Amino acid sequence: MPSPTINAASTAEIFSSDFLFGNVGAPFVIGMAVGYFAKKMLRMALFLGGAAIVLLFASEYYGIAEITDAQLESAANAATDAAKSSGDYLVKRLSSITSKGVSGAVGFFAGFKLG
Repeated sequence: MPSPTINAASTAEIFSSDFLFGNVGAPFVIGMAVGYFAKKMLRMALFLGGAAIVLLFASEYYGIAEITDAQLESAANAATDAAKSSGDYLVKRLSSITSKGVSGAVGFFAGFKLG
């Protein structure tokens, strides 16, 4: 079986700056920005959610409100489901930017790690 030959011109086009920036660089940077923003928003949401829970505990202590563990667990499950679905949506959307979709998703996870 003959081995396939690779055209030197097509290899040079793959490593050209126009091709790499358009198909790898820009989607990676877009994904990184979205991932960084997503992590910052997740931290802020967790901070505000924690503050709300502390206020609920304080109001329960002073007899203003009554909270059961089941209600608290149900609210936490709803919040984690919403976070998972939005994270999945962002990764799927970033994956559709390029034909392979890898650089946008990798950029998202890199930005999420940096955030």
